[in-house]
Amino acid sequence: MTTPITFVIIAAIAGIAVTLQAQFMGIMDKNIGTLESVFITYGTGGLLIGLAMLYYRGGNLAAWQNVPWYVFSAGLFGLIIVGTIGYSTSRLGLVTTLTIIVASQFILGAVLDHFGMLGAELRPLTLSRLSGMGAMLLGVWLIIR
Repeated sequence: MTTPITFVIIAAIAGIAVTLQAQFMGIMDKNIGTLESVFITYGTGGLLIGLAMLYYRGGNLAAWQNVPWYVFSAGLFGLIIVGTIGYSTSRLGLVTTLTIIVASQFILGAVLDHFGMLGAELRPLTLSRLSGMGAMLLGVWLIIR
């Protein structure tokens, strides 16, 4: 049974994983380079998810034709995310990098929701949300100054 608390826990695990990945990518980037650290990260992740997919589902990718063409750019965006996290963390530090990343996610997420773009459910941008983003941007400024 999934409850709202389950989703909060899963999201928190994702946040923890992003933070640890950023730290480890920063160390790899500093020691072996951006491209090499992205290759190791994606190679390891690709191998593990490939094995899990084969084990649990037999590798059923037949439904790929049912998704919009543009969603296949997710892999490219993943490379950009991993590469820029490793590059930025080793130069800006963990808190600054993650603060900028999270703020960027909120802003783009609000735009996508407001206009219902790229398959997002339409969720209008309210004064409350705008105020929250303003406060968040003030927080970003305070952290990176």
